[in-house]
This record gives sequence, structure tokens and C-alpha cells, in this order.
Amino acid sequence: MIILLGIVVLVALWFILSYNGLVSARNMVKNAWSQIDVQLKRRYDLIPNLVEVVRDYMAYEQETLEKVVKARQTAIDVSGVKEQAQAEAQLTASLRQLFALVENYPQLKANENVGRLQEELTTTENKISFARQHYNDSVMRYNTKLQTIPTNMIAGMFNFTAETFFETPTEERGPVKVDLR
Repeated sequence: MIILLGIVVLVALWFILSYNGLVSARNMVKNAWSQIDVQLKRRYDLIPNLVEVVRDYMAYEQETLEKVVKARQTAIDVSGVKEQAQAEAQLTASLRQLFALVENYPQLKANENVGRLQEELTTTENKISFARQHYNDSVMRYNTKLQTIPTNMIAGMFNFTAETFFETPTEERGPVKVDLR
């Protein structure tokens, strides 16, 4: 009888620890996503300032500025990891195009505000990159718990579902084209 009671207590303890481990891992994923969201918000807040500063100098480049503004709004409006990754790729591409155009305007390139905003955006991009890495690490740990024995049994009983990795869109994976003409 004591042995049976001991086994029941051990199984219950294992069950509780496994369930709590899954909940903890799932919450780590949510926290990691929130960290990405915080950095993206910072990025979204910096972009209108940059566009406003360069608008006067770049009278002939309004199409590029409009692409940046549109890409920013699209990135703000999407939800979901995959959709966010695609929108962020478009925004990054439009910002690269804007920064390339800034190089063609010496007075703009020398503008202190533009330089500071570019530096802030670069720093924010680095923070976003680290936050994405942390998110993917958290997703990996969580999904591994969902797929390994014995926690996969508890995950199935309580409908824990796998999370999606933040992946670079296929079109961004190729080599960077450089035109030095």
C-alpha cells in the first residue's frame, strides 16, 4: 500500500513539474515576442522622424519616402510571426533604399539629425536582431518540450501547440547584389 501511494505521489509530482515546465516555456516564448515588439515599436517611432528630416532635401525622391511610410504602416498592422517577418523584410528593404539615397545628397549626409537618426535605427536594428535570436531560442526550447517524451503526453492532454520561428523570408536569404557603377 505504501509503495502504491509512493508511486502515485511520484507520478503526480512528475505531472505537476512537467505541466509547469511547459507553461513556463510557453510564457518565455510570449515574453521573447514581447521583447521583439518593444524594439519594433522603437523602430516605428524613429522612422517618421527620419522621413520628416530628409523630406525637404529629397524633393525628387518622394516615391522612396512613400514606400518607407507604407512599409512602416504595413509592419504595424500585421499580426503573426510569419506575417511580421515578411512585413519587416519589406520595411528593411525600403529603409536600405532610403539610406542609399541619402548617400547621394552631401548636405543631407552631413546633417546631424539624419546621422543621429541613422545611428539610432542601426542600434535598434541590432537590438531587434538579438531579440529575434532570443525568441527563436525560446521557441526551440518550448517546441522541443512539446515533442519529447514524456512531456509530449501532457502537452497533448492540455492542447499546448507549437510556436512558429521568426524566419527570414526566402527572398532575403540570397546574396546581396552590389552595383558599383
